[in-house]
Amino acid sequence: MNTTPIQTPQQGRDPSAVLPSRPVLRVDVLLAFGAIGLGVVSLVTLANLSHAQMVRQGAFLGVGLVLMLGLSRIDYSRLRELKWGLYVMLIGAILLVIGLGHSITGTGSTRSITISVFSFQASEFGKVLLIVFLAAFVVDSSRKTSGRELVARVMLLALAPAMLVIAEPDLGSGLVYIAIAVVVLYISGAAWQHLAALAVLGVVAFLVVVVVMPALGVHALHTQVSRFEAFLHPSSNPSKAGYQQHLSTVAIGSGGKLGRGAATSQTTLGLVPEPTTDFIFAAIGERFGFAGAAVVLSLYALVIWRTLRIVVAAKNLFGALLAAGVAAMLTFQVFVNVGVAVGILPVTGVTLPLVSYGGSSVLTTFLALGLLQSIHAQARMVAATKGRVLSI
Repeated sequence: MNTTPIQTPQQGRDPSAVLPSRPVLRVDVLLAFGAIGLGVVSLVTLANLSHAQMVRQGAFLGVGLVLMLGLSRIDYSRLRELKWGLYVMLIGAILLVIGLGHSITGTGSTRSITISVFSFQASEFGKVLLIVFLAAFVVDSSRKTSGRELVARVMLLALAPAMLVIAEPDLGSGLVYIAIAVVVLYISGAAWQHLAALAVLGVVAFLVVVVVMPALGVHALHTQVSRFEAFLHPSSNPSKAGYQQHLSTVAIGSGGKLGRGAATSQTTLGLVPEPTTDFIFAAIGERFGFAGAAVVLSLYALVIWRTLRIVVAAKNLFGALLAAGVAAMLTFQVFVNVGVAVGILPVTGVTLPLVSYGGSSVLTTFLALGLLQSIHAQARMVAATKGRVLSI
């Protein structure tokens, strides 16, 4: 008689190899909803400003969605092996733009290279490359490098591309790079003393550029310094350095509670500079009023909340650092762009993610969201194979 015991499906198998009984949702629906909602806001706003830009933005948003969904199917952990190649690509692309690029705003800022009908901004794509590189570098170096040495290395590696971008000049993107590095270090467990020392160095560097160097007759970042002075003294000369911010606040104020609809004037007549890019929040405030601006900020709050949720749910430290870097990028850009438009921060050229017109900005943001979706999918798969429930 056969006495072989009857095995249950779990016996003799690796528990991690057991397939979940229910299909795993690979996409964070709320994150995707927030991104699509912001894309719709962008198209509706641009329709009142430039039909041609609206059409192009729609194409960029469509391509971006495909990229996000495609990247969500890839195991993000494989990117860890490519860190140095991605870093070289980052530095090389920025140097290429500095050497061969042209001004996109007529202000002398060399920020892009035109390829056919597409304007390539290395500083935008570099944000995602830097996030992946720093996350991989921290994970690979944390066990064999002391805390203070790791902080120093990470900041030096982040400052190299940041300084190159600032030299274009593109101060806004350079500050985004630095914000990404600081947040990655914080999530990795860097000591508060080291982060405080970085903050002190940042304040000292700022004072040297804004106060000491002009006093010695050296005017580095002259445009940025004049904008900061205009921010401190907005009524001293609003027709020059402070005119952008002055007109932006006037446009937002004219929108009132519910906006002026399509009959806008400040933005459609060109009184507000760059109403489709750096000051698109002014166009939103004028056309849709406080209610529309609140909806836009709520969508950003949804996206950032889901991003922070993915930081916590990530299956490993690499995923958590990737998601933290994306959270830093999105939060910093939204805070600075909106802050500049409403007059609480000095003017700095930072795009509003998924809303400002621009292919490089839109595609970069969707690449970052694709990384988040990949981290989310991997976390849900791990939770499913272990029999745990990971709520959405």
